[in-house]
Amino acid sequence: MSTPPLSGYRVVSLAEQYPGPFATLLLGDLGADVVQVERPGGGDPSRIFPGHYEALNRGKRSIALDLKHPDGLAACRALIERTDILLEGFRPGVMDRLGLSADALASANPGLVQVSISGFGQSGPYRHRPAHDLTFQGLAGLLDAQAPVVPPLALADLAAGMFAAIAALTGIAGRANSGRGGRYDVSMFDTLASFIATRLVPVANGMPPDTLGLDPGYGLFATADARWISLSIAFEDHFWRALCLALELPELATVPGPERVERREELRAAVAVRISAKDLAHWEQVLEPAGVAYGAVHDLREVLADQHVQARELLQTVAGRTVFRQPLRVDGDAPGPRSGVPRLGEHTVEVLREAGWSAEAVDDLLGSGAAAQSRLTGQY
Repeated sequence: MSTPPLSGYRVVSLAEQYPGPFATLLLGDLGADVVQVERPGGGDPSRIFPGHYEALNRGKRSIALDLKHPDGLAACRALIERTDILLEGFRPGVMDRLGLSADALASANPGLVQVSISGFGQSGPYRHRPAHDLTFQGLAGLLDAQAPVVPPLALADLAAGMFAAIAALTGIAGRANSGRGGRYDVSMFDTLASFIATRLVPVANGMPPDTLGLDPGYGLFATADARWISLSIAFEDHFWRALCLALELPELATVPGPERVERREELRAAVAVRISAKDLAHWEQVLEPAGVAYGAVHDLREVLADQHVQARELLQTVAGRTVFRQPLRVDGDAPGPRSGVPRLGEHTVEVLREAGWSAEAVDDLLGSGAAAQSRLTGQY
């Protein structure tokens, strides 16, 4: 790809840890110039988890500014005045207290797209409550209220990051028509609630719950070699028929969906017995040509080695490190990061000089502690 689609757009991010970095990863892989503003000394708190930080922050530039120092704040404000998109992840009210209110920023830069990511949004009774992903999942109804377990994936963080990227792009598109950027409020809780709408809406309207996912052919099944296989026959009779014929259970092949749900335990047990009699390799050879919706349950190393992952070019090498690119393909190409993981403050001088500061002014910022520049070499 000669010119990535977001080339020429500048993103300044004050959002740390997970949702903001995930959003800017998506935008950066697609060509945007992402400047991550970090606090001097420690930077983004997630830097203490190198694998997590590396997965989310390649392809960006890091500038270290102390926003509690008047000069550091002034430098940040001036940088925002020269950018297209601002992401911030503070609790509601913090930007105002810093002197970076939405009104003031819009006045100085009318075309600025302002995206605020917070736990519960900029309004509502919970807006000042602290929380992490597990709390959002519990409140939004994603956990089993009778027997909850800690989920393996931080869905609220990822969902908020995706919606933040959508907000940024929506703002850019809207700006082309109105000339103003606009303000976008991304609530981690709200994003999860929207994800579970297919369950919430029936309850809200007094409707019975649907049976999607209750088909006996939808679940995880153990194989003879202590591996697991997923079957995902959700409700389709033709997939159920293909499964039964592949498992040599022809007498069950014509059982229709509603009856399968009623006989769920019996039919699931019959499927489980058949699957447990042979190893995973056998079922891969049988189910693939039969057109059954199935898949092996992979560990992380198997995911990396999967032929489909390789064919889709999801893994790329940047600055000697393996990264997972954003998932979109554009005109058949697989846009990804153009640089590695920045050291804390690696680009402070570079970004400030680009924004119009003289060398002497930058030296003053560094000397006062309002800004910091990494002098380290090698990995961040």
